[in-house]
Amino acid sequence: MTGPVPRPAEAPDLPAWTGVPRRVSVLGSTGSVGCSTIDLLKRMPERFRVVALTANTNAALLAEQALALGAEIAAIADPSALDELATRLAGSGIEAAAGSTAVIEAARRPTDITVAAIVGAAGLEPSLAALESGATLALANKECLVCAGTLFMRTADAHGSRILPVDSEHNAIFQALEGHNRDQVAEIVLTASGGPFRTRSREELSRVTRAEALKHPNWSMGAKITIDSSTMMNKGLELIEAHHLFGFPAERFSVLVHPQSVVHGLVRYTDGSVLAQLGSPDMRTPIAHCLAFPERMPVPVRALDLAAIGQLTFEPPDRERFPCLRLAEAALGQGGGATNVLNAANEIAVSAFLQDRISWARIAAVVEATLERCEVMGLSEGPASLAAALDLDRTARHIAIEVVGHSYG
Repeated sequence: MTGPVPRPAEAPDLPAWTGVPRRVSVLGSTGSVGCSTIDLLKRMPERFRVVALTANTNAALLAEQALALGAEIAAIADPSALDELATRLAGSGIEAAAGSTAVIEAARRPTDITVAAIVGAAGLEPSLAALESGATLALANKECLVCAGTLFMRTADAHGSRILPVDSEHNAIFQALEGHNRDQVAEIVLTASGGPFRTRSREELSRVTRAEALKHPNWSMGAKITIDSSTMMNKGLELIEAHHLFGFPAERFSVLVHPQSVVHGLVRYTDGSVLAQLGSPDMRTPIAHCLAFPERMPVPVRALDLAAIGQLTFEPPDRERFPCLRLAEAALGQGGGATNVLNAANEIAVSAFLQDRISWARIAAVVEATLERCEVMGLSEGPASLAAALDLDRTARHIAIEVVGHSYG
């Protein structure tokens, strides 16, 4: 890198709050990140006006949120949930809609900022629709960049949309980079808690149960991301996301295990300085940073007390016990469609594990076998369009389902 490389995340700032409510939409409002966002919006109604809320299947909670915040529209992806949603919103003046097209159209509605919190590859199309509307996108869906990072960032650039990272690690890096010369960045470090199995032996990992994998030591998250954290696939996906979001080459990124989850990200500069962002492990902090950007807003999180914590520890990741991280790094290095295949295979494998169809240890095996099959089939070209990205995702999922069907452990 020979000079500053502009990224959509470095577009002109949102205007400072002047007393006029900022228009906000939340895609995936009933999920973990969505609910944390709703909590913040409820606390500061004078600062935010809700345009659209979307959900997958939870009509009851979606209606409750829409009524509490006076949303203009509530859209649910499951068409069979429309009657329940409409009944719960009857007489409120809030529009009810259902189906994938309705969710995408809700995402297109003009806003000042749209929070993209739909889990998995399902969030790609609505998030792209929000970018095409010119909205600033607070991105909590890492799969958008994993599945179609080049396309996603190109779309943001073409429509003058700014992307603000919601993931705690990427938000930390964003804060540590802001105002500094990109040419002087030597290394970007993403921290990882190590998950619930950080100290377990390989033999112990062969007996992991679903209940154990769903108990993260530090963070309260949805089931899928919690399992990804336990395998360290989540950190691998975050590496891919960071590469696209910040525009540095893959070799400039590294991972450091930090069990306390206090230091969320670090940037090392060429003069030896290291800037880090610290905070209590609460997703409301990075969400609030995005909602109020370029200002800050009060958040009801536990104050960070370093004296009480007493000690912060760090260690390198173990790619032998946690091969998902190695697979993600390899896919990032390979480029093209490999990261799309990685994500699709992982979603299928995690779903199979949560359904007790495969063991925890088989998650990485399913992903690796799917990557190998897709490479043999020549499915390595990076998607140049949304249709190509979705087609590769579907193909990889079918292959992963076949692999799961041949798994017995």
